[in-house]
Amino acid sequence: MSELIERLVALLSYNPSEPLLFNTGLFMVLFVVFLTVYHAVKNRPRIKMLVVIAFSLYFYYKSASWCVAILAGVCTADWLLGMLLGRVAPRSAAAKAIVAVNVVANVGMLVYFKYFNLILGAFHSIAGSTFDPLDILLPAGISFFTFRSISYMVDIYRGDLQPCRDFLEYAFFLTFFPPLLAGPVVRARDILPQIAANTNPTPAMTSEGLFMIMTGLIKKVVIADYISGNFVDRIFDNPMLYSGFENLMGCIGFTIQIYCDFSGYSDMAIGLALVLGYRFKQNFNAPFKSQSPTEFWARWHISLSTWLRDYLYIPFGGNRRGRRRRDFNLMATMVLGGLWHGASPMYIIWGAYNGALLIAHKALKKVWRVPDALKGRPELRWANIAITFALMVIGFTFFRAPGMAAVGEIFTQIFTDFHLSVAGQFVEGYMMIVLAIAMGYIAHMTPRTWTVGAAEAYTALPAVYQGLLLATIIFIVVQTRQSELVPFIYLQY
Repeated sequence: MSELIERLVALLSYNPSEPLLFNTGLFMVLFVVFLTVYHAVKNRPRIKMLVVIAFSLYFYYKSASWCVAILAGVCTADWLLGMLLGRVAPRSAAAKAIVAVNVVANVGMLVYFKYFNLILGAFHSIAGSTFDPLDILLPAGISFFTFRSISYMVDIYRGDLQPCRDFLEYAFFLTFFPPLLAGPVVRARDILPQIAANTNPTPAMTSEGLFMIMTGLIKKVVIADYISGNFVDRIFDNPMLYSGFENLMGCIGFTIQIYCDFSGYSDMAIGLALVLGYRFKQNFNAPFKSQSPTEFWARWHISLSTWLRDYLYIPFGGNRRGRRRRDFNLMATMVLGGLWHGASPMYIIWGAYNGALLIAHKALKKVWRVPDALKGRPELRWANIAITFALMVIGFTFFRAPGMAAVGEIFTQIFTDFHLSVAGQFVEGYMMIVLAIAMGYIAHMTPRTWTVGAAEAYTALPAVYQGLLLATIIFIVVQTRQSELVPFIYLQY
């Protein structure tokens, strides 16, 4: 009996190699238990909030250990500063000082946990001395909950939001587990009113949520993890061992992988929230259907791109101060967006690359025609889609590669050792990889009405058939998943 208890304690305790992710069996079991308690107290708002907060903090503890104290500290400080901000004159010097404290504290945490070693390394490099990186534990999801914290305070300052006077409601918002580790970047003005209203899930919301959870699991485990472990990682680890055609397919494969991985997480997060009665905004809108870089960033990671627009690009001056200032603002915003992903020069290069694409598209708008101007010209529309996709594949090559040396090797192979004649052998040797990449891309390119229709058809099924289909999908996911847990890509950000 004691041995069983020890195993149970070990299973439920923090283990850095076994975070509590949506695609793990432990999460599914714990979520069912949590959901049972949740529905038992759904009509008692205070108790329900306490149950959700407790589960959310435990969920974070399982992924970040003692860093749960940082999350709790940020939550408490935000609520107190928000209350204080509501008591001073709007846009006064005192209000600016309060917002500044919040921004400096949150950005300071990001700089320390994510960039301190990079900064110290740069100083040592300039001084010509050796540097041993400090062992700094990166709190999971810190970029996401600090962004939520900053937007809350700035929205109060701008008059777009009233301070949350109920500490439990704010703690519910900031610690809510579905978007906690990897987004979406949920804003207080979208979710706090739902929390205050004590919303409960309708049968339609539950069915919609389960459908999104299933699609997210398929994207993540069946497509993204399979492509990664069986092909993409090998290409990026040793580009020179493979032909130019294989390197190109590796770059395309990673582009599909990161979309399925990240949008799969978003689907599951949005679906879990729906099952609990809360609705988040869409985070991906078929980005590979985009006909320009500008459109791509209106469809990709929408919660982050709109956050960067509202809290960086527009405050920088947006497009209000002439073309040159607009271009500078675009570049600065995208570079900072790249740096947000981590302390690697490759993220900065990726951000600068996308900034250059946005600037180039605006300069070429008369030539690079906007979608509305292409009605009746499907060949131009598809050309725009192909060009935009190719440009994004190049960008994500920088994002994935460990360094510029690897990027150089990949493009050297593509441009000097590209033999289309090996395509047949590649398809034969990597048939399942080709099918997974094709499935990810084709499913992405299908009309939105198909997805909506499939969701409506699932919702219309009797509950027993919905459960059977869910069990079938889970069985397929279990049979398909890799032997080792593959964390979500954005879990490290």
